[in-house]
Amino acid sequence: MSESLEAEVKTNPQGDPITSLEPEQKTNPQGDPITSVAAPKVDFKKDPHAEAKKQRVVTPEYMFFEAPRTKEFITGSESAKEAVRRSNVDLSIAYPITPQSETMQLIGVLYGEGYVKEYYRGEEEYGVMSAIAGASRAGVRCFTATAGPGTLRGLEPIASWPGHRLPAVAMFTCRVVNAPLAIQPDNIEVSYLLNCGMIVFHAENQQDLFDFIMQGFIISEKNDVTLPVGVACDGFFVTHARGYVHMQEKGIKLPPREAWRGAVPVLDAENPPARLSRDAPVQKSNFMAYNIHAVWQQEVWAAVERSRKYINQYMGGLVTAENVEGADAILVASGSAAAQSREAIRLCKDKGLQVGLIKIRSLRPFPTAELRQLCAKAKLIVVPEFNYVAWLAKDVAAAIYGFSKAKIVAGPHVYGGMSMPVEMIVDEITGGLTGKKSGNVPMSAIMGCDVDQAAVAHFMQNI
Repeated sequence: MSESLEAEVKTNPQGDPITSLEPEQKTNPQGDPITSVAAPKVDFKKDPHAEAKKQRVVTPEYMFFEAPRTKEFITGSESAKEAVRRSNVDLSIAYPITPQSETMQLIGVLYGEGYVKEYYRGEEEYGVMSAIAGASRAGVRCFTATAGPGTLRGLEPIASWPGHRLPAVAMFTCRVVNAPLAIQPDNIEVSYLLNCGMIVFHAENQQDLFDFIMQGFIISEKNDVTLPVGVACDGFFVTHARGYVHMQEKGIKLPPREAWRGAVPVLDAENPPARLSRDAPVQKSNFMAYNIHAVWQQEVWAAVERSRKYINQYMGGLVTAENVEGADAILVASGSAAAQSREAIRLCKDKGLQVGLIKIRSLRPFPTAELRQLCAKAKLIVVPEFNYVAWLAKDVAAAIYGFSKAKIVAGPHVYGGMSMPVEMIVDEITGGLTGKKSGNVPMSAIMGCDVDQAAVAHFMQNI
């Protein structure tokens, strides 16, 4: 037999032939057996945007009311990400600040997957909000988020959005803004947003955050609205906590923004719209400038009012009411305070007290008519809040003055990142019904049953 045809016989170190059919054990230079599995082959031709390209456009009505949903246990930041995934967003700009940073990091993941067309990190909040303004003027759908000091730093361009009639959605993950520095939840920043002309929603939980963001885009872009929408939530309590969210499949998305159909023209470098305040009369300090500005402010707030019908259509109303009819007392709350109120109601039921809840979902426009109807027969109204200044209690008191003889308690309040023990709410309910002096809320923040002008004036000055 030819030597070239002879099979090579492998031997062990002792020279004995190896007849085992088992594969040879490979070792590293130290003699240790190599047990790792070879890396799987990767198809580098795979399109990372493939799934995003498969998304199909559906109507808002189908998305919000008809599409099947599955339940997921996710954080608020993840729910915001999933809302943006289904919202057909063109541009998102980020600047990190706790507790918003995680949300915008996840939006960056969506950009990598092709669900957001453009994404970058700005230099600081003022620049981010200014860039969002430019992008919205150009006619694309925009999303951003910020929190606390970031909200205040970007407030000047944010406050200009409504006047320039810029549709966009901004998420505000509320936190402490006062010194000394803290990053815990405190929604005092909402008070800075309420009167700049934007629409403001307040999410109680992860589900609200998911729904309000998507619904916000559609409401924002309606021709007779054309305003930015701010979706606020109480940071950490919502953004970093997990909750159940019922979500539509990933394969559907909202229709794109069609700015060419809009009532307000998009930015055109060759034909700049007059609304950009480039006309001399608007820039000069004369009567014409004052008049133009005053008329435009009226139009902005008229547009806020016109959004009511779309909030009713897509969100099911500016408020939700639970067990209000025949209740001994009514809690009026928004955001995380609504969740605490539900637990307080359960404890009150164990005491034999019937307590209702009005959860305010839209802060601007404010549900004045709804509150007047729901609170007409109330004996006691308690307004718990996660801030010091009682911005919600002020609006509630102003809305129902003369339409309800209820005793109004502006509190209890927690702030600076503290949680709200439900027992504090229960104390205000039981004390308010029995006449017992409150240990949590100062008397200056309680308006009595008699509608007295002097008492109301004192009340409004001290809450």
